[in-house]
Amino acid sequence: MSTAAVDPGLLSDKSRSVGGNGCCAHKNGPGYATPIEAMSGPRESLIYVTCVYNGTGKQKPDYLATVDLDPNSPTYSEVIHRLPMPYVNDELHHSGWNTCSSCHGDPSAVRRFLVLSSLLSSRIYVIDTEKNPRAPQLHKVVEPADIEQKTGLAFPHTSHCLASGEIMVSCLGDKDGNAAGNGFLLLDSEFNVKGRWEKPGHSPAFGYDFWYQPRHKTMISSSWGAPCAFRGGFNLQHVSDGLYGRHLNVYSWPDGELKQTLDLGNTGLLPLETRFLHDPSKDTGFVGSALSSNMVRFFKTSEGSWDHEVVISVQPLKVKNWILPEMPGLITDFLISLDDRYLYFVNWLHGDVRQYNIEDPKKPVLSGQVWVGGLIQKGSAVIAEAEDGTELQFEVPAIQGKRLRGGPQMIQLSLDGKRLYVTNSLFSAWDQQFYPEIVEKGSHMLQINVDTEKGGLTVNPDFFVDFGNEPDGPSLAHEMRYPGGDCTSDIWI
Repeated sequence: MSTAAVDPGLLSDKSRSVGGNGCCAHKNGPGYATPIEAMSGPRESLIYVTCVYNGTGKQKPDYLATVDLDPNSPTYSEVIHRLPMPYVNDELHHSGWNTCSSCHGDPSAVRRFLVLSSLLSSRIYVIDTEKNPRAPQLHKVVEPADIEQKTGLAFPHTSHCLASGEIMVSCLGDKDGNAAGNGFLLLDSEFNVKGRWEKPGHSPAFGYDFWYQPRHKTMISSSWGAPCAFRGGFNLQHVSDGLYGRHLNVYSWPDGELKQTLDLGNTGLLPLETRFLHDPSKDTGFVGSALSSNMVRFFKTSEGSWDHEVVISVQPLKVKNWILPEMPGLITDFLISLDDRYLYFVNWLHGDVRQYNIEDPKKPVLSGQVWVGGLIQKGSAVIAEAEDGTELQFEVPAIQGKRLRGGPQMIQLSLDGKRLYVTNSLFSAWDQQFYPEIVEKGSHMLQINVDTEKGGLTVNPDFFVDFGNEPDGPSLAHEMRYPGGDCTSDIWI
């Protein structure tokens, strides 16, 4: 199904080069020449948010919301447009652009199309944001049958543009939800299914997120779990049964040969979001291990192989009135500021957002922390036990008279690093299990002010988007993207 034919001229491959470091031969392509230059880009005025009805009991299609971020606008902090998808039961999840700063030197490349992956239906939607950025339109649908027939892949997750003009999408399993069927889908510049990226026989045990660093000729991917396990909710027994990952997979770039597998062990259970430092010369990155609640640094050794170490540990809390005697923080998302100075992550269950100074990546220093939800906030049934044995609950302030629901989940940082946006839905089946209130009453979106000089985080009381008040009923808000790119979608070469 396609709502419009693709104009080949919009994504011409004439001045792109697959070899070398990419397509940079001229000037004034999409994005910015360097991450530091991007920090001087214009302040964000719009953000696109994937919103989910799947799993909420409403037979409504998921949609892409446009939120006004301009503080001088009369519709500031409001949803100003909703683009429903043509089907139900998709579970819109993560997204990426058809091109980014990796093609900054190519004037023929245009950051026009947002690629939306549907985690459960396996559809991929292509959204045109150029005609009217405030009201984007559906451009094309890549059907799951086409993907499965040509590649055997399903359950698409992360998408990144390549300097060749292609789009690469990690897929977490086969159509039956078996992890053994996962790999990397390639779409051409017109969003046709081209094939698989990795070499035959070089698929990892599990799939999830990925990031490439061309100067080091390396791509590293992480491993959530088998779709047949996670799609029905989280079962701790499935970890023991080997249905969840604990590995990082190191590939040669761009040829797709699996060179090394890093076993993170019990300190790296469920490694999710994966980021290299933005400086393309650096050979260091991080991955957040959700269940172990550790931030793991990966790096190149003097011998040219890759290794890892735990650099931040969030200790589990002893709790009462919960399903387990101890509660992990559950690091579900993190990002790095464009100057590679600060790292931010969330603890979805504990309820805090953290800022670390990583000027020395080997020794992150906590520089900011704010509580914006969680299962242990004051007024909840769950009670933690402090080290001295006293009972503990965290103070979570109401915003605009609204008690904060759920826990912080997806985050996005402004280009200048001064504003952090936060949503609170992880995945509808897991939301229902751990935070049924947000399934019933809807998600919300917050803005956190960042002190980029001394470090520190404070909630902006003037910004609150309540997805509980949507026209078709409460929805679950997940990932966020700016029209001009951001620190989790742009890769420099």
